Amino acid sequence: MERRRFIEVIAGGFLVAPLAAEAQQPGKVYRIGILGEKASDPSEARLWEAFRVGLRERGWIEGKNILIESRWAEGNSARLPELAADLVRLRVDLIVTRGSIFVQAAKAATSSIPIVFTSHADPVSTGHVASLARPGGNITGLAILMTDLNVKGLEMLISVVPKAKRIAVLGSPDAPSYAPSLKALEEAARPFQLQLQTVVARTGADLESAFSAMARAHAQAVLVLGFGPYIAERQRIAELAIRYRLPTFFTWRDHVEAGGLMSYGPDFSDLVRRGAIYVDKILRGAKPADLPVEQPTKFELVINLKTAKALGLTIPQSLLRQADEVIQ
Repeated sequence: MERRRFIEVIAGGFLVAPLAAEAQQPGKVYRIGILGEKASDPSEARLWEAFRVGLRERGWIEGKNILIESRWAEGNSARLPELAADLVRLRVDLIVTRGSIFVQAAKAATSSIPIVFTSHADPVSTGHVASLARPGGNITGLAILMTDLNVKGLEMLISVVPKAKRIAVLGSPDAPSYAPSLKALEEAARPFQLQLQTVVARTGADLESAFSAMARAHAQAVLVLGFGPYIAERQRIAELAIRYRLPTFFTWRDHVEAGGLMSYGPDFSDLVRRGAIYVDKILRGAKPADLPVEQPTKFELVINLKTAKALGLTIPQSLLRQADEVIQ
């Protein structure tokens, strides 16, 4: 494995809100609720360990001044409302979670307990915050400009398969960034005279038929739009891409570690770790309504050369030089 640092800063500086006048209660043990995807997933475990590290860096120690209650969907998003309600019944002081479907479940369960998200695709259009600068309610955190990332992903994918005339776009309408991403991708594809084939997969059960549809339509590569439940299916997606001989591009590096070809996106461990900063501020008296939503500052390009070889592809040296990690 070869690793190089590749850091890109977007969105300029971030606003910093003052802490509220009231401070944490001395001697109190605060209860933090985590609403997550899958407890048994090593990727998920790694992310939430980064969150715990962020808490420890700010003086929050499990068993001393905080307790952490975790609830896991285990790949079944239909359970999220029930799990969020369970955290509310436990009277947690704060709920921390990841993307939009998790936030929606938490929001439906409480309008008073603070909710911190660490990787929301579009918190404004979903109504989870009033604006990035002033969230205005009990919800705040870190958001990702998925539309821009997907366009960049398409450009990188084209550089790997420059002769491609038809690229499949795999996604789910359940993701808030789905519709705006499709619109932006259509515009980005026009100068390349590319045809985009939209393929929907809402759950893992849809993946086999989705890749079969791509093959029937003679797609030459696949761009996978960011959607939380796809992470739990990353091994299967990678296997299907190899079986159908389709170069595949992702936003999450976990897909590439599982055998996908390439990914470009935020350092999600860094985002979750930064989520601990919000938790620290809120437990010390700040209000979520006053804490601006921030965006990623660290991005990673990961390339799997083993997969490229299996697909008979040559990755351009210009792209390899940009990579943070190359899996041999």
